[in-house]
Formats: sequence, structure tokens, C-alpha cells
Amino acid sequence: MSQPKGGFHERLQALSPRQQQAFMAALCERMLPNYSLYAQMTGTGNPAGLHVMLDLVWEQLAVREARIDFERQAEKLAELEPPEDDDSFGARRAVEVVVAVSSLFDTLRGESPEAVLEVSRISKGGVRAFVELTEGEEDASKLAKLVREHPLMADENDFQDAVLEAAEGPLDRDSLKALRRLGRNDGVSNLGLALE
Repeated sequence: MSQPKGGFHERLQALSPRQQQAFMAALCERMLPNYSLYAQMTGTGNPAGLHVMLDLVWEQLAVREARIDFERQAEKLAELEPPEDDDSFGARRAVEVVVAVSSLFDTLRGESPEAVLEVSRISKGGVRAFVELTEGEEDASKLAKLVREHPLMADENDFQDAVLEAAEGPLDRDSLKALRRLGRNDGVSNLGLALE
């Protein structure tokens, strides 16, 4: 197997739209426990509804003839966003999941060619926010170094590399299932959190 050419972002943008969608879907799967934990803690939100939406995405990727109304799904998705007046850490991470899935829906409706970079950034941004919250470092340059070298950020970078590598291959039913399993990450989110 030859080593892919170009940096991470170049390789992401070189993927076909379907490969990009598979990449984004796997990242959304991995972020989903953050939304579920928020819903569990606050009693708001609908993790099951989000799961169903991701099921539809994977179905669309596996069955090209599938006719799924992602316009309607996007409307339903908007209803799952945490309340605007909730500015808690958990709510912001839950919003990230909704925004990432929304970006994915945009590409399934033929819009937003930059969405794949956006979803990658959202996932990394959540990790950065978590490290900043848990490390409590005031000095900006020390904090930036802490974030870069933090095990969660290393794990996030490795995870995105692994998903990209998997998405670069041919996407048949089995490889899509494997990609989804990779995304589910044994129920552990990009923040290292899991539902009890």
C-alpha cells in the first residue's frame, strides 16, 4: 500500500463526496456520547433521535438508491439542539454534535464542500475546550502546548488519521460497517467520556 500524498487537509479535500460523508459520519458517531451525556444530565435532548439520523446517513452511504429526505431530517435535527440559554460546557459539546451532523446533512443535500474540514475542526475544538477546562492553565502559550501534547488530543489526531485512511479505501458495505464501528469507538467519545 503506497503512502498517501499530501497533508491531512489536502487528503480530506481529495476524498470523493461519499468518502467525505463517511469520514464525517464516523466523527459524528464518536462525538455522540457527549450529546447523550448532556441529555442524561439535564433531561433535555433526544439521543435516540440523533442515533436514528446517523442510521439514515449510514444507510444512504451503503444503499446508493436509498431516497432519504435529508431536508426533513435537518428540520428534525434543529429541534434536538440544547436550549440557547444553556451556556454550560455540556451544552456547548452537545451543540457541537448537532452542528457536525447538520454539516453532514448539508453535504448529503449537495451543499457545503467545506463541511468535511468543519466537522474535523469541530471534533478537535471540543477536545481543545475539554483540555482547557480540565487543565486550568492561565498562560496562553503554556496552555497551547498542553493542548498539543495532551493524550486526548493525540488520541483525536490518531483517530482522525485512522478514519481518513479507512475512508480513502473503497467503501463497500463491509468497509462502511468497519468505519462505523471505528467511529463508535466502544462508546467512548472524543473527550474520553462514556455513558455509564
